[in-house]
Amino acid sequence: MKFTKMQGLGNDYVYVNCFEEKIDDPSALAVRISDRHFGVGADGLIMINPSDKADFEMEMYNADGSRGEMCGNGIRCVAKYVYDYGLTDKTQISVETLGGIKYLDLTVENGKVKLVKVDMGKPELEPAKIPVAADGDRAVNVPIVVDGQEYHMTCVSMGNPHAVIYVDCDVKELPLEIIGPKFENHERFPNRINTEFVRVLDRNTVEMRVWERGSGETLACGTGACAVAVSSVLNGLTENEVTVKLLGGDLQIKWDREKDTVYMTGAAEVVFDGEWKE
Repeated sequence: MKFTKMQGLGNDYVYVNCFEEKIDDPSALAVRISDRHFGVGADGLIMINPSDKADFEMEMYNADGSRGEMCGNGIRCVAKYVYDYGLTDKTQISVETLGGIKYLDLTVENGKVKLVKVDMGKPELEPAKIPVAADGDRAVNVPIVVDGQEYHMTCVSMGNPHAVIYVDCDVKELPLEIIGPKFENHERFPNRINTEFVRVLDRNTVEMRVWERGSGETLACGTGACAVAVSSVLNGLTENEVTVKLLGGDLQIKWDREKDTVYMTGAAEVVFDGEWKE
């Protein structure tokens, strides 16, 4: 099976062109191929499929084999793959995901995709649709007790569920390997949760670390950065356009309140091409 390893701000996946390849058990393959000691090493597996609803379909599996609805960094890499590898010559494409159809604008330099702007769609704020167990029509700055400590969370879905937690310390000091799984598997999140730990630097800049359900800590999370931008506006902490600083680099996020959609702009890179044999 031919594959390409790609990364968006260090959020790396194994990409397979399923116009040419056939995968019988993608969940099991995702576990094997993602292993960083005995596999290729990745945050998961992304299959690029034909679609009867959009130009392409992105089928995503986390490193533990669970199905993922949407991945912001992953979908930018899908856009780069389909253009750079000749599946399309269009610089505006649509991609079907479990989180809905997303529309992407590609910036091309010297025949290769340099940046991708993604219309990530409307942020979902209704607790039952995220889902999270919370009262009211929004879960904004609501308390949650995790491992005996009280935090305040704002919950947003950008195709998959996120809980945003604000902290006063340098996010690099947080013991994510301890607290991340406790949030992920908390009883208030029936489908588990992705958790962003955020410090606001100024009205236009925040920094974050993320614990992703099914993958653990990753260097970047595109949907998480979008959720953080929306949450920060809802909490009155930032403007509608913000730079989100992640361990793997920066993303530019804009919540267009008039259109009620979130735009994410960032890079996508090819790491290497390879062949997987079993």
